[in-house]
Amino acid sequence: NQLQTIGIAAANTWGLFLLVLLLGYGLVEIPRSHWNGAKRGYLLMKTYFKAAKLMTEKADAEENLEDIMEEVRKVSESIKYNHPLRKCVDTILKKCPTEYQERMGRNMDDYEDFDERQNSYPSEKSLVKLHKQVIYSVQRHRRTQVQWQILLEQAFYLEDVAKNETSATRRFVHTFHSQEPENKIIQYFYTPTVEWYWECLLRPWFYRVLAVVLATFSVIVVWSECTFFSTKPVLSLFAVFIQLAEKTYNYIYIEMACFLTIFFLSICVYSTVFRIRVFNYYYLASHHQTDAYSLLFSGMLFCRLTPPLCLNFLGLTHMDATISHKNTQPTAYTSIMGSMRVLSFIADGFYIYYPMLVVILCIATYF
Repeated sequence: NQLQTIGIAAANTWGLFLLVLLLGYGLVEIPRSHWNGAKRGYLLMKTYFKAAKLMTEKADAEENLEDIMEEVRKVSESIKYNHPLRKCVDTILKKCPTEYQERMGRNMDDYEDFDERQNSYPSEKSLVKLHKQVIYSVQRHRRTQVQWQILLEQAFYLEDVAKNETSATRRFVHTFHSQEPENKIIQYFYTPTVEWYWECLLRPWFYRVLAVVLATFSVIVVWSECTFFSTKPVLSLFAVFIQLAEKTYNYIYIEMACFLTIFFLSICVYSTVFRIRVFNYYYLASHHQTDAYSLLFSGMLFCRLTPPLCLNFLGLTHMDATISHKNTQPTAYTSIMGSMRVLSFIADGFYIYYPMLVVILCIATYF
């Protein structure tokens, strides 16, 4: 009768394994990326490096697309309009970029018949393979083009900041103006003078302060992950904050503390998912350039990470009876997912001691 709980415990164990791996990276990388965000020279050099790397990928994508389109052209010319497989070729042509479709359309002869005895025609299986290659190559070509454009804009912006830092007029001057029309209200308040003070003076300091705050949160999380199993005395700082609020019945404070804790943990874990590249095949690309396979893979990963993230949070704050060893009212999470006490070797062993590995992962990421 506890089969459901055993299944949930197994899923959470696998999820917790992933969670600690991703959390260890995010706890270090998020504060560090904001600290480096204040270094203009570092950001510009990094953008140049990314541009050189993306240029190679872009050239490779263009070359691959040309090869695939040449193959499509040959197939389109060999399979005429009265051939049974012509509808399959038309489906493939619809997935090709417009300029290639027009080019192939000009070279077609509508009235030429086919002769099955003289010509060898591709099979339906080979057309399916070609269709898959067209979809992938077109999507990859479009993605690299969009990423290249974004990276160029980013490089021009950072170069503008570097030039304007020594400006005597203290007015921000753009080398290239944005193609998109700006909001009139933002344009009214965000004047070139305001933009100069924000970009050249205030923004670096804002990023540094934010990085220090995030680094403090990261240290608190690492400390709590290593000490949350201790109930007497209570060493987990998150549990200390919650228990202090419990004594004064300050419910708003409890809500805010819980929200900020889960929010920070979620950012550390989920932002790492956005950086993952599995064999350069599964990864999330910005500006709607992610393919269907990567979206499904990432969505599945998010679903697997959320329940163990909640379980880990309940452990950090001693709201889980398995950790606190108190007969308190069960949380909504426990009432739905069931008590993990059914599997004592997981509840009293893996759930408590495995999160300590986050220290090793944080050190490895830092170095």
